Amino acid sequence: MADISTLLLASLNPQSRKQAEQSLTALSIQPGFLTHLLRLVLNPSQDRAVRLSGSIYLKNITKLRWEEDVQPLAEADKQALRAELVPAMLSLSAPADKAIRAQVAESVALIAELDFPAKWENLIDQLIASFSATDYNINVGVLQTAHSIFQQWRAHVRSDELFTEINFVLSKFMDPFMQLFRQTAGLLLTTPSLNPALTSPKEKYALLAQAMVLLVDIYYDFTCQDLPPAIEDSHEEFFAPGNGWFQAFLLWDPIELKGDPEDVTPTLTSQIKTGILEISELFIKLYPEQLQKTPAVETLVQSVWSLVGSNKLPGVGDDALVSQSLRFISTAIRSGYYKTLFSARETISALVQGVVVPNVALREHDVEQFEDDPLEFIRLDLAVSATGTDLATRRQAAADVLQALVGSGYEAEATEIVNSWISTGLTEYASDKENNWKAKDSAIYLLTAVATRGSTSQHGVTSTNALVDVVKFFGENVYADLEAESGTVHPILQVDAIRFLFTFRNQLTKVQLLSVLPLLARHLRSENYVTYTYAAITIDRILSRKKGNQLEFAQADIHDSALPLVDALLTRIESAQTPEKVAENDHLMKCVMRIIVTARQTLTPGYEHILNRLVTILGVISKNPSNPHFDQYIFESISGLMRFIVAGSPTTLQTFENTLLGPFVIILEQDIDQYIPYVFQVLAQMLELHSGGQVPDTYQNLLHFLLTPAIWQQKGSIPGLVRLLKAFLARSSAQMVAGGQVASVLAVAQQRLIPSKLNDAWGIELLQSVVLNVRLTDLHQYLKPTFLSLLTRMHANKTDKFVYLFSKFFLYTMAVDVQGLTPDSIISIVEEIQPQLWSQILTNFIIPQAPKFPHKERKLAVVGITRMLCQSSLMLQEPSVRAWSATYSCLGKLFSEPQYFANKTEEGDEAGMTSIDFEEQTAGYQAAYSRLAASETAEADPVAYVQNPLQFFQQELGKLSGKHGPQVKALVGAAEGGQIV
Repeated sequence: MADISTLLLASLNPQSRKQAEQSLTALSIQPGFLTHLLRLVLNPSQDRAVRLSGSIYLKNITKLRWEEDVQPLAEADKQALRAELVPAMLSLSAPADKAIRAQVAESVALIAELDFPAKWENLIDQLIASFSATDYNINVGVLQTAHSIFQQWRAHVRSDELFTEINFVLSKFMDPFMQLFRQTAGLLLTTPSLNPALTSPKEKYALLAQAMVLLVDIYYDFTCQDLPPAIEDSHEEFFAPGNGWFQAFLLWDPIELKGDPEDVTPTLTSQIKTGILEISELFIKLYPEQLQKTPAVETLVQSVWSLVGSNKLPGVGDDALVSQSLRFISTAIRSGYYKTLFSARETISALVQGVVVPNVALREHDVEQFEDDPLEFIRLDLAVSATGTDLATRRQAAADVLQALVGSGYEAEATEIVNSWISTGLTEYASDKENNWKAKDSAIYLLTAVATRGSTSQHGVTSTNALVDVVKFFGENVYADLEAESGTVHPILQVDAIRFLFTFRNQLTKVQLLSVLPLLARHLRSENYVTYTYAAITIDRILSRKKGNQLEFAQADIHDSALPLVDALLTRIESAQTPEKVAENDHLMKCVMRIIVTARQTLTPGYEHILNRLVTILGVISKNPSNPHFDQYIFESISGLMRFIVAGSPTTLQTFENTLLGPFVIILEQDIDQYIPYVFQVLAQMLELHSGGQVPDTYQNLLHFLLTPAIWQQKGSIPGLVRLLKAFLARSSAQMVAGGQVASVLAVAQQRLIPSKLNDAWGIELLQSVVLNVRLTDLHQYLKPTFLSLLTRMHANKTDKFVYLFSKFFLYTMAVDVQGLTPDSIISIVEEIQPQLWSQILTNFIIPQAPKFPHKERKLAVVGITRMLCQSSLMLQEPSVRAWSATYSCLGKLFSEPQYFANKTEEGDEAGMTSIDFEEQTAGYQAAYSRLAASETAEADPVAYVQNPLQFFQQELGKLSGKHGPQVKALVGAAEGGQIV
């Protein structure tokens, strides 16, 4: 334990990080590690870097390993840590410890999410007991921790369990919360001060405001699911026009808290007002009747108008407040409760002139960001407005006000008023194109806003305002900028033209989109970062457009342009100087991926050059992996290229192997853990492409490494490893038996996968592959221990998911057509473990579970049960025969939905392709598993030998009746639901 501080320091150094982390992991399972680590974090004599690193390591343990079931943390250690965390967090109340306190507070929240209230009943009592009437450093710490626990309610689905927790918290926390809110609000709003010792100097006043930010956040937490009685009863105290706390804070602007106008961080005043408007928006959505008791919304709208009307808050630090103010107005308009407030033409005109137009205009800050921080400009420009986030820009929030007017019955008035502003902007631009380009930019943005009735980030605009002709506007005002050579128009107008295509891609026909692809391709070679990036984004989105569930663009559509497009994109990526810069722009790599999976065999003439370039880029970024999205797309590109090129020219597989195996071995040897899950999937894909049944030596040499325990410790690697071992088993199971490797595979399944709630499904998948591919004579000795491990897990840690997996595994063993493997051989082994055990498994698990199987597993269940009933002599003997009729009834329930027996597996050529867009949204190093959609193949049907399950059942039952007619007739007669026909 004495080494912990040295190891924490070493973990900050890239050269020693990996070794230090492994040593820390080994130490972390020792008794007392958690509390020892916490005390080290609290020790002021320790190096601050060690303390901060320790607090982050503690948070990561609580995040990733608190409920680990394979090497679990000792319950006594967890209990000791829970007891010490809140006092620890409060002891870090000094301003210098703010960063460390934030990590400890997050640890409290992470543990609370799993253990509160069941295992941590006194958590709220500990927090309440810590409140101070005079020390706001402590109060801020308590409120931060409380908010980090309560804010998780915002994302939860309503459930009895959730409301039990909320009510438990409210019963204890509400009174002290209200008391502290009133005290803090009174101290902030009353002049002269009620208690100068708490309000001066100005640092103390700022501390009070920081507490108020958190109190407002907690007010939102308490009302995000339902309206607590205490808040309902005090509604007027907070919302009443004139004297309510919220109204008072919206008009409050203390000189002590004014920040530098150039500061991009919101002031505490701004944060409080933003929080109040978030609460007001929430109340319009969830509790409109509360707000209608008083003219609260009308007064709030007035306050918003006086806050943000006519661009009174132009600073970047106020962006969140302005955006939230505009969202509040949009929500009020959409609610329909305040028609009298918004329906007058003068009001709409004033809204457009005073709120929408000023906030749509580009500011100097936006132009500087376009030039100096282009990726952030793009990120914000693409961000979808969402309540409670800082992602919605002023422009998006202003556009949303327009869309609220258009969608709430004021379409004609809003469109007419905005059209006059658009015409003014275009005229202004025409009079002086060099200096008035911002006027045209605003006009295009206003047109986009007023034309959009419905949109999604995935598909662009899905429905438009019938009063706006988008295609005509594009032709008259936008196309010329798209067509213009770089440098002849302002680059932002060129980006506007590309973005217009991106936004309204669904309103253009396939022919129209194909006609503009060459222009977009030309923009890929632009020198402007935002221009070429937006061109890549737009090409990607156009090529991913679907008709029904089928991709609309095929290889024939980009036959001639695919290779030049990929070349332009890779050239752009390769031009960066460092690993971080190469990987920073994932939009470019995503576009490469999209072209590869669209162009397919079209790329065959140049595939080798593309592959070499991708591998070179991979070599550069592997020196410092920094962008999980880029990594996902480069591996999707490699995988997609191999999938389609080898499908058309099988001999090219050798080239892929020669090019990829060397770099992949280096990744495995250097333990680049961000890439290892991808490497295993691509290795599996390559091995699966060897259809001859032999495993080349290059793969065979890897097998020993794949079965070492250390490689299975990284959770993200497990699905790829399982897939790779399945590919080995399918091709060289006899060789693996001879080398003792099947025993090692089973040991991995039994010791690491089956006991884990997270990985049990992968364990079952691996066991099924062993059953399918290993000869029964070789497998027989392992079946009893395997069944025992499943029963042990069922006894020790039964979950609904495992009951399904357990039932599925036994039906799988019954259903697959493996020489010598019969239902009786399975039942005999189970009975060897314990007499009458099979009938218990059948009655308690398989019969209740089978009718609930997912639709794609129903055929497997039917074939497994059919073979068990009709091919097993033991099922006609005591004690198993007692469950025969109930099993027959279970089969009847499965046959009552015959539509699920049709073979509907995705075509091999398209498997996984439609899920690429889903995968990109979940890519990330923290994700348990980054699945490579391009590497996937259609899943083989384990019971493909049965074409018609009902016919199969009738034939098998006929054979059984031929041998045991009277007994079978009696058993069928006793079945609930009658005879299956």
